[in-house]
Amino acid sequence: MALPPEKINELKQIIHSQISQMDIQNQIRGVVSKMVPDKAGISNGVNEADVMNQLRQQGVVDEIMRHLQMNGNQNGKPATHFTDGTNHLNNPLAKKANIDPTRRYLYLLVNGGRAFLEHLEDPEALPGQKVSAYFTLHIYFRNQRFRSRPVPCAVEPEFDEGFLLELHKESAGEAGKIIDITSMLSVSDPIHLVLIKTDAVGDTTLVSSHFLEWRPLLTSKQGLIRLSLEVLGTGNESRVPVGVLDLQLEMFPKSAQSIEENAVRAQLEMEKSRQADKERLFLVYAKQWWKEYLQIRESHQDRLVKLFAQDENGVKRPVSSYVKPLRAGRLLDTPREAARFVSLMHHEKVQALGGGGRVEQWTSTHAFLCRNRGDCEDHTILLCSLLLGFGLNAYVCVGTKLKGSVHTWVMTISADGAITFWESLNGHRFLHVPINPNAPPLDKLSRPNYPYKTVGCVFNHQSFYANSQPSDSVEVCHFDLANEAHWKSMSSDAIISVCGAGACPTWPIPPPLSPSTLDPILLSNDLEQQLRVLVMEHRRDQGLTTAWDDQLSYILTPALAAYETERLTGITAGNEEFQDAVRLSVPEGQTFKGYPIQFSHRNARKAFVTCLRSPVCDEIINCRGDQVKLGVRVKVYAYPESACATWIMFACKYKSIV
Repeated sequence: MALPPEKINELKQIIHSQISQMDIQNQIRGVVSKMVPDKAGISNGVNEADVMNQLRQQGVVDEIMRHLQMNGNQNGKPATHFTDGTNHLNNPLAKKANIDPTRRYLYLLVNGGRAFLEHLEDPEALPGQKVSAYFTLHIYFRNQRFRSRPVPCAVEPEFDEGFLLELHKESAGEAGKIIDITSMLSVSDPIHLVLIKTDAVGDTTLVSSHFLEWRPLLTSKQGLIRLSLEVLGTGNESRVPVGVLDLQLEMFPKSAQSIEENAVRAQLEMEKSRQADKERLFLVYAKQWWKEYLQIRESHQDRLVKLFAQDENGVKRPVSSYVKPLRAGRLLDTPREAARFVSLMHHEKVQALGGGGRVEQWTSTHAFLCRNRGDCEDHTILLCSLLLGFGLNAYVCVGTKLKGSVHTWVMTISADGAITFWESLNGHRFLHVPINPNAPPLDKLSRPNYPYKTVGCVFNHQSFYANSQPSDSVEVCHFDLANEAHWKSMSSDAIISVCGAGACPTWPIPPPLSPSTLDPILLSNDLEQQLRVLVMEHRRDQGLTTAWDDQLSYILTPALAAYETERLTGITAGNEEFQDAVRLSVPEGQTFKGYPIQFSHRNARKAFVTCLRSPVCDEIINCRGDQVKLGVRVKVYAYPESACATWIMFACKYKSIV
């Protein structure tokens, strides 16, 4: 297939540009001059084939091709003066990135990995799968997010992928100017690298979370540095290397100037010293504040007043630093939709190596979003940040559940003082009205329906309150945070000094949400077909035949839509049309049974096994009788970060045999 003329001209320009930059003409002249004396006396002794063979032997052709691939096929984000406010997560481009000469960029090339020794003896892939697990590298830098293609897990994973990161000036009126090299020195944002491992069944593991300091690049006169980055594990393994990434950092366009290495080192040390001073002063203040809190009542030492928390890299920092107002753009429309989205992120408790108790780990928001899995603290922090972004007066609550286990949830206080609890793991909301402890005991129907027992403290990005009421029981607690007799507050200035914008550059800032990459229609159809096959195989093993009723399957759709609407809004949607359709489709004398269930994954076999554990669903799938017809409907609802709600409904109609 012939290329259009404009493409041919473009290719010629690229090749000519690369040949000029690499001084290929002089290399060709040198090869020809060496060959001519050897062919002296022969008029046509040096032909094109001889020259090409000699150029191949000396590696000139390979060098040209390598440069063409790196510049013509480099992956990255297309540059523009106006960034897309919704598409924050970018897969590297397959061909090339157009660089705007009026902007400054960092080109991060991940050549590959080494020494990932944990994968020396990886298990074999499941039948029908090429690999048992794969790596995905996520990049976050100054409000830009990127994701590599999946790479099979190996001792030496072959990433070989580039990312184009844009630098910009933030001063008003200068957004269109290219940032100079001196101003770049003051850009303290690190590049956050998150390495995720996904196994054969789709479960994810946070392998490493590393903050890369890129400013040593400013000392290079060529505008390029290569480095071998040793990445560490997370949690209990945060001091143990998991592998090495071979990176290359390059600046575009090249700067005619460079900065002395001593100047860069002095800048980094100054920032580190300033942050250490702020942390030290806050720690001194926190110790004095805690001492005063204990003097109020001796029992306060047993309350869950959490001032500091440890992240995935083992760094302890104030809990308020984890929360930041986060706006979802046009990806989420209401606070309740935000609660629904957060509840669909997978919940998993971090376990200690070798078993034992629960390990506390407050994962940074970027790492949590990349993994799409975390503990209740991660869910609560994300939900609180989103509610703050929607303009609500939201706080994270730290306390215990009814069975005494440590738990966190979100509280919002309305303009008229009404208290609402938000459970981040399931999206449920509860209104809180304090109970008079001196009143007669309430009956079971009148008792609060929320699952919280005690509360020790509440906080957000700029405030922290410790519960100093006589009892820390949630049901008798008053959440009038301005009442100093009920709540002991920390100084907002002290909190902002370490948790405010730019106060501590090494502490990560929550990234923007990325839109879903899922196609819910295709996923729904695919899952439905897989479930039909599984049902047929299961019934065949029971000695039963299977007859599907497509119309019965179709009329289940309104019911699934009503269930998702109820989860999303908290309002029970009318289902009269669905009930009427069922009555009309089931002949007189026949029986209808239906079983709806919702998952946050898209694994058909895993969902089918779970459904069979329900006696109602098992009875439908194994239905015996006269004129048995089965139906199944799947509806996938996509949310940001590729989270999803997968609704499945099995149904059957049959004529009972008496």
